Amino acid sequence: MKYYYSISEVAKLIDVKPPVLRYWEEEFKELHPKKTKGGRRAYTKKEIDLISSIKRLLYEERYSIEGARKKLKNNGGASSNEEVHPKVDGGEADKNILQEIQQGLKEILEILKT
Repeated sequence: MKYYYSISEVAKLIDVKPPVLRYWEEEFKELHPKKTKGGRRAYTKKEIDLISSIKRLLYEERYSIEGARKKLKNNGGASSNEEVHPKVDGGEADKNILQEIQQGLKEILEILKT
C-alpha cells in the first residue's frame, strides 16, 4: 500500500487535470499536500478522499467554489466510506462526463485569468 501519491497519479485516479488540482489547493485551504525536497506534491489517502469530495460537490451536486467550501467546513462534504472515484453507468455517464469536462475547462479558464 502506498502512503503518498504524485499529482499525476491523483489526477488520473480522480479524473481531473493536474492544473485543476493545483487550483483547488488555492481555493480549499483544507487541501495542502506535502511537498518533497524537489517541490513535488505528495498526496495522502485522506487528501485523495477530500479531493473526491470536492469533485463531487462541484461537478455532481453543482455547488459553487464558495458553497463547496462552506459545505466542507461544516463537515457535510465528505463521507468516511466514500469511494475515491465513483462510477456512473447507463446513459447518464456521457452527460456527467461532458459536465465534468465543461467544469474543468471553466476552472482552467479561471486559472488563466489570474
